[in-house]
Amino acid sequence: MSEKTFVGFIYAFTGLFALICFLPFWLVAINSFAAESAIKRHGYQLIPKVFSLDAYRFLFHGRQVVSSYGVSLTVTVAGTVLAVLITAMYAYVLAHPKVKYRNVLAFLTYFTMIFGAGLVGFYILIANWLHLKDTLWALILPYLLNPFFAFIMVSFFRTLPYEINEAATVDGASDWTIFFRIIFPISKPVVATVALFYALQYWNDFFLALMFIDNYKLHPLQMMIRQLISNINISAYVGGNTAYTRPLPTYGVQLATVCVTIGPLIFLYPFIQKYFVKGITIGALKG
Repeated sequence: MSEKTFVGFIYAFTGLFALICFLPFWLVAINSFAAESAIKRHGYQLIPKVFSLDAYRFLFHGRQVVSSYGVSLTVTVAGTVLAVLITAMYAYVLAHPKVKYRNVLAFLTYFTMIFGAGLVGFYILIANWLHLKDTLWALILPYLLNPFFAFIMVSFFRTLPYEINEAATVDGASDWTIFFRIIFPISKPVVATVALFYALQYWNDFFLALMFIDNYKLHPLQMMIRQLISNINISAYVGGNTAYTRPLPTYGVQLATVCVTIGPLIFLYPFIQKYFVKGITIGALKG
């Protein structure tokens, strides 16, 4: 097999694989504009026979979508910023060669990746001890420090020459100054990578809302999707107290909700992509 034939085969295989991966997204997006009757009669089609905006009209008829969007955006932005700062500072301590008990801290961090307190203990901590039930902090606090992400940053920080710290210390810089004005700015690849991981974790999570949020006005988007797909009181959940006079587009609403909620992540990836591969490879291959 010649080199051109092999390259052509690789391109064809990659293109076919990309098309297969793209197909489910296309079916969800295009059928969210299909009429409910067409979906029930013909199923999901590549090009629907009858188009309709009933699903989006119904979805935005009430205030739940706007409310859930606000909750998800608030939790994702605040949680990602706080989590990246806390994880980076903690990883810097673990990677610093002159911190006395860094090995003990590293063991305790690794230990939490293997053993947990269990669901009952976790619920008692958040709901009964910290009294965070029905608050946004219940959706933010549990994910502020992920041990796996911390070790990724530890591996990256260990690749940085320690002479940078020594030179800054000689110039009179404190540890806070060294970290925030020198180490953190030159760690953009790993910071962007971990920030993307945290953003995905916060945005896609519904488990915390399922356990700790009873007030539907504080439901994030993923919890809203779960309620819609489960067909639990769908009309009252999305429409509130306002009556919706048209037939309920059950399948269309589910597809339209997925399209509405996935939008921010699609716009986020292009800005993070240039850091993503570099951050993963540096943190994985050196350390």
